[in-house]
Amino acid sequence: MQHRLSRQHVVDMCRTMLARGYLKATEGNVSVRVPGHRLYAVTPSNYDYDRMRVEDICLVDFDGKHVPDGTGADLKPSIECGMHANIYRERPDVNAIVHTHQPYASALAFLRKPIPALTDEQVRFLGREVAIIDYAPSGTGFLARNVQKKVASGDNAFIIANHGVVAVGTDPDRAVFNMALLEKVSIAYLLALTSETGKVYTIPTAIREIAFGKLRADEKRIAAQITEAVEPLRVPADEDLPSADATAAAQTATTRTDAGAENAADADAGATDARVADETEAPGAESARLGYAISEYPDVDDVMRRLKALTAQPLRGLRHDAMLDVLNYFETKCRASKEITDRAKLRIPGGVQHNLAFNYPFPLAVEKADGAYLVDRDGNTYIDFLQAGGPTILGSNYGPVNERVAEVVRASGPVTGLFHEYELKLAEIIHRYMPHVEMYRALGSGTEAVMAAVRGARAFTGKKMVIKVGGAYHGWSDTMVYGLRVPGTYRMNAKGIPFGATSRTREAFPHDLGQLKRKLVENRLRGGTAAVVVEPVGPESGTRPAPRDFNAGVRELCDEFGALLVFDEVVTGFRLGLGGAAGYFGVTPDLTVLGKAVSGGYPMAGGVGGRSDVMAVFGSGLDGKSGAHIQVGGTLSANPLSCAAGYFAIEEMARTNAPVVAGRAGDRLTRGLQRLIDTYGLPYVAYNQGSIVHLECSGVMLLDMRNPVKLLRENKARKRLMEQMGAAYTAHGIVTLAGSRMYTSLADTDEVIDDALARFNRVFAQVEGV
Repeated sequence: MQHRLSRQHVVDMCRTMLARGYLKATEGNVSVRVPGHRLYAVTPSNYDYDRMRVEDICLVDFDGKHVPDGTGADLKPSIECGMHANIYRERPDVNAIVHTHQPYASALAFLRKPIPALTDEQVRFLGREVAIIDYAPSGTGFLARNVQKKVASGDNAFIIANHGVVAVGTDPDRAVFNMALLEKVSIAYLLALTSETGKVYTIPTAIREIAFGKLRADEKRIAAQITEAVEPLRVPADEDLPSADATAAAQTATTRTDAGAENAADADAGATDARVADETEAPGAESARLGYAISEYPDVDDVMRRLKALTAQPLRGLRHDAMLDVLNYFETKCRASKEITDRAKLRIPGGVQHNLAFNYPFPLAVEKADGAYLVDRDGNTYIDFLQAGGPTILGSNYGPVNERVAEVVRASGPVTGLFHEYELKLAEIIHRYMPHVEMYRALGSGTEAVMAAVRGARAFTGKKMVIKVGGAYHGWSDTMVYGLRVPGTYRMNAKGIPFGATSRTREAFPHDLGQLKRKLVENRLRGGTAAVVVEPVGPESGTRPAPRDFNAGVRELCDEFGALLVFDEVVTGFRLGLGGAAGYFGVTPDLTVLGKAVSGGYPMAGGVGGRSDVMAVFGSGLDGKSGAHIQVGGTLSANPLSCAAGYFAIEEMARTNAPVVAGRAGDRLTRGLQRLIDTYGLPYVAYNQGSIVHLECSGVMLLDMRNPVKLLRENKARKRLMEQMGAAYTAHGIVTLAGSRMYTSLADTDEVIDDALARFNRVFAQVEGV
């Protein structure tokens, strides 16, 4: 059945008004706007409300024409459907309409007496006055036009001469409330008229205008949700969603076939190492054969159009009562988390050691992680779409890797200070899947790796300037805390960093190759550009998705100006595929920064690799000429624990093809979210780049200094909405990254994703105006 939710709203409204005595038998009619469509759901003609079912509700377009959808009921819509259509066309803020013949308001219809502004409550919800609409026969175009003329005033309740009443609202509950308020006001006005004819006093004009101004502001805000919206992506209810299970099953079958062939070959040749065949392949061949997580690259122009439409609209968050329920969940169900994180504030600045853990209204304290799930100290279980910020592509606490790492640690301990074979094994397996990483230097984090890449680029080129894309995050080193998260903000977040530290850093607006070229030209006068650093899918893991050909354009500019191209693949490395973003886009960077997944979720995840001639500047010890090497290192860098974990994790990712399976899970989640957004007519935007899934509800990350007034005016409110939606997801059992980003993993089966979609469905059903 199409548009079941809107039809259900109509039935629920009828049930409520029938129980309160506002509807009798078959009189009156009720309708609800269908979100995202030029349609509304309306009661059928001459049908008993007490017997009405969802499938009995009719669909009508904004021209007043019946739109049968084959539900089998075959009922005709109310004869007043033209009136309803005219109201929806005239008033985009109206999402529900009630037309009844309730007794007290109908008495005023016979008197043809409008209700003046008696109370500020009346004006706040019903308008300046309850006006009389000129008489016309029921069900005629004359009546529909008379109603349309009056509703243009912005009032929400009207009396139709010698007929009945019409009440409208921004949502079904408000329409019913307005209808009930109208009857209450009608009773009071009739009593006043009968007791003191001609002496009924109204509220002062100034008070009336203040109250009406608040009403109109609400109406304009709601109307903008319609007028500023773009048509949502249509996802048919019967469309089969992409399947991670099918991809995983296909990979399992392939692995078994390959294993059988290898065993046969080993038996014939007496081989003892099943990996010999793989090692004869050219570097990169296996990652190309396994494929990539992105099944279809996003239509960047369309995504950006929708994101701009989202930021052009008023905020659309949870209803107040629903938000109170969310906060109540944290207060009553997460007491142990609150207790320990409150204690932590005494010894840890801010109460947490990692920014990802700082969530509204307070951080959760996790006791257990397993595959697709997290369990907090209170025993609450959550679907884990944070996945530690992206490194656990295999899922949290992956047993096969843990067991093999434990064997290494039992033998050597977590750190020795001397060379260990897994330093080499990790570098070799990275080169096997990422052939452009000819050499690899392991460090302690993504931040350290970016610092090293910038230092190495300056040493190799002899140039000093560095360019990054505005809004991108490349760690917290002095050089790169520049234009952080919000494009065009330069040093806004650089507290504690001397000006000299960022004096040779520049930012280009996201995906603007023309501006990037101008920066490169300008830098020639300053001695040239050492490196251009980019996140290949776009700033903040694709929050502003990069056009498909952007990286190729950057490569050409770097070649033209003699700058090194640095790919920050802390998030995308192995997550987009074993060949990383470089393999997917077919663009070869000079240096690649790795982190997160390079240690399989274990600590000390970070390193830089690339061309051997560039990487020579990272040489250790006495190798090379005096002063030829830059200073990088760390006591725990390349420790056996981290290197072994990275090696085993990459092996497991190849065996299971985890990046591609996780990508299909991301596809399923994204398509399901798009269906829900379409169903509820929300302005939200969902898209993905494989297993990196974005769900934008506020668009705060799309604000920038090209519109500084909007940034300053809306940044806090949009950030607060993002935090509140993140809390709502958590209260419904889903952990996300800041309420706007999700990482899927090998552990996310179709069942897990479908469970998550059911939870998102419950959240979206509580959004204002739904």
